[in-house]
Amino acid sequence: MTPIQVGILAIVLVFILIAARMPVAYVMLIVGLAGYAHVISPAAALSIAASSIYNTFASYSLIVVPLFVWMGYIAYHAGISRRIYDAAYKVIGSLPGGLALATIGASTAFGAICGSTTATAATMSAVAVPEMKRYKYARSLATSVVASSAILGVMIPPSVIFILYGIATGESIARLFLAGILPGILLMSLFMLVTYIMVRRNPSLAPGGPKVKIKEKVKAVLRGGVEVVIIFLAVIGGVFSGYFTPTEAGAVGAAATLGVAVVRRQLTWRGFLDSLRDSIRISAMIMFLVAAATIFGRFLAVTNIPMTMAVWASELPIHPILVLAVILGIYLILGCFIDALALILLTIPIFYPVAVQLGFDPVWFGVIIVLVVGMGVITPPVGANVYVVAGIVHDTPVTTIFRGSWPYLLTILVCIAILTAFPQIALFLPGFFSG
Repeated sequence: MTPIQVGILAIVLVFILIAARMPVAYVMLIVGLAGYAHVISPAAALSIAASSIYNTFASYSLIVVPLFVWMGYIAYHAGISRRIYDAAYKVIGSLPGGLALATIGASTAFGAICGSTTATAATMSAVAVPEMKRYKYARSLATSVVASSAILGVMIPPSVIFILYGIATGESIARLFLAGILPGILLMSLFMLVTYIMVRRNPSLAPGGPKVKIKEKVKAVLRGGVEVVIIFLAVIGGVFSGYFTPTEAGAVGAAATLGVAVVRRQLTWRGFLDSLRDSIRISAMIMFLVAAATIFGRFLAVTNIPMTMAVWASELPIHPILVLAVILGIYLILGCFIDALALILLTIPIFYPVAVQLGFDPVWFGVIIVLVVGMGVITPPVGANVYVVAGIVHDTPVTTIFRGSWPYLLTILVCIAILTAFPQIALFLPGFFSG
């Protein structure tokens, strides 16, 4: 067989094994090694495996992953997330569906100090769902709005998925962070609009909350919002102003979050140790996934499939937008079965060259990909965020959460369509700051 035929067979085998519920990292590692050994040699495959695994875990640029993950867990254990939610609730909680709107706003703010969609889902499930239950919100709305708005955790910087996309493609992580801000705000606004419309059409879904005085609103914002602004500016402001790199920003962000937690005196010793334990567990999983994806990506490179597909796609007698639609459709289908991080690392070596060859801006393409893989966390049967919410809420079936998530899935598609029609929404800030 030719290298291309071997590569196609390997890709088919990967999806068969994933469908058989084998862990994605192990699948990419085993198939990548076997394929590389067949195309080049067993000795070369072992050499690639050793260097890829060592270089991943020793990578200076990847240090940012555990640091940003730790930021989120410190914020959770220190109660910062609860103060964010309280501030959002006091400001807009009196509107129809106000608690759901506050959840969307709080998820956006928490995303500015977290960077993980599952961590955001877990945090907001513990903070927001009990409040919505207390005010007699429909379970489908209360749980689905948490699972869906957690996607904002990877749109608003810092974002672990943007970091991995930048490392996999060589694109500037700082530019990707900038590119995610306005689309994240757009998606937040669309989520709020859809929620408000649903509640206005069916008031039984969510009664309005009690009125709050202006003085209390200001006090809540100062109490819950100032620390988010401090942490966000410490991280993102330093990167954009050139004071430090994105990798150094992870250390600054973790230190700033820990500093806020210490000043607030709401981080216990047990909470501190738990934040370290949870961060190590998640970070080790991500690092091993990156190492396995690196090996599989090197195998695909020697088969020449990525460049062959790029040339083939660029020569198709159809508009590039239609090719993009096909790519996004593939991501949407695969996202139903594969975790977002794994999907990014598995497919970017294939589709990134295609997007560049078709003339799409790689930073804009990164934003679109983050959005479309974000849909996978609320689609059955995998739907990681749905299972996270169900695991914390307990008394709401996953089918109820999936059913309530459909309006938000359609909203993400609308957001993707808007960004495709108006790419400058994503590219304005990167262009402004680089200019």
